[in-house]
Amino acid sequence: MSAPRIGLLLVNLGTPKGSDYWSVRRFLREFLSDRRVVDLPPLLWRPILEAFVLTFRPRRSARAYRSVWNVERDEGPLKTITRAQAEKLAPRIDGVVVDFAMRYAGPSIGDEIDALRAEGCERILLFPLYPQYAASTTASVVDEAARALARLREQPTLRIVPPFYDDAAYIDALADSTRAQLAALDFTPEVLIASFHGLPQAQIDRGDPYRRHCEATHDLLRAKLGMSSEHLRLAFQSRFGRTQWTGPYTANVLQELAQSGVKRVAVLTPGFVADCLETLEEIGVELRHSFLAAGGEKFARLDCLNDSEDGLRALETIARRELSGWV
Repeated sequence: MSAPRIGLLLVNLGTPKGSDYWSVRRFLREFLSDRRVVDLPPLLWRPILEAFVLTFRPRRSARAYRSVWNVERDEGPLKTITRAQAEKLAPRIDGVVVDFAMRYAGPSIGDEIDALRAEGCERILLFPLYPQYAASTTASVVDEAARALARLREQPTLRIVPPFYDDAAYIDALADSTRAQLAALDFTPEVLIASFHGLPQAQIDRGDPYRRHCEATHDLLRAKLGMSSEHLRLAFQSRFGRTQWTGPYTANVLQELAQSGVKRVAVLTPGFVADCLETLEEIGVELRHSFLAAGGEKFARLDCLNDSEDGLRALETIARRELSGWV
């Protein structure tokens, strides 16, 4: 009788199934209906979501998605990159079946757990690809995995990779990637900005450790690169709505830098292990335009680790440690 197989399931946020209005609308409805993402009372949030957000936002988001869409595969870049990470990680870890899932819009966590079980996997390591913990990201993945297991008579044993915001393997990969990308630029940035996705301040005030994790990643990366806090700045992008979010806001920081005479900047996004709409379009297009319009002259968006050797080495190191005793 052959030994039970081990599964490794990489999980990222997700992408619409198409770049048209209705596909984006369906994606946003699923995403913004998650109580972990928007924790307002449903009776208050649902009318706002249906009457306003899902009426106006999908059109703008669809235009943005089309600008970064992988036409060849007909999918968003986040899905393309996460698949590549799984495919390239598989031969690096013998005896482990590696697959990927998306929290929203598919391939679903439940379906991929079923696929791993069909491959004979009785033990599965769930790897949420969020370096910094937030209830709206990591906890939502765990919730969905629990719902998938709840419908099974015979459940696989599940382990979950903890947040890796301060993991030496991740910090080293970020530092190596940042150095290489800076060296390849045709200019020397006066200021680097480590921009993380923002969260409503109310969620932080209720105990979410996300900001503390982002600050730790920033501080460790800054020390590894030998930079001062003025040279590597901390900021947060993607504010939504009128409530206060974690700051300082990346858009404001770039505006202030341009107005103060800073002409050359680069932005890196150490809260993401794979490029997505937010990094490619919001930072690479929108914020670039606003910085140059405010008087800046040179702007660079640094790639996430993606499926680079630096990134794969970090994911492998973390996965091997959490698989200890299983393989």
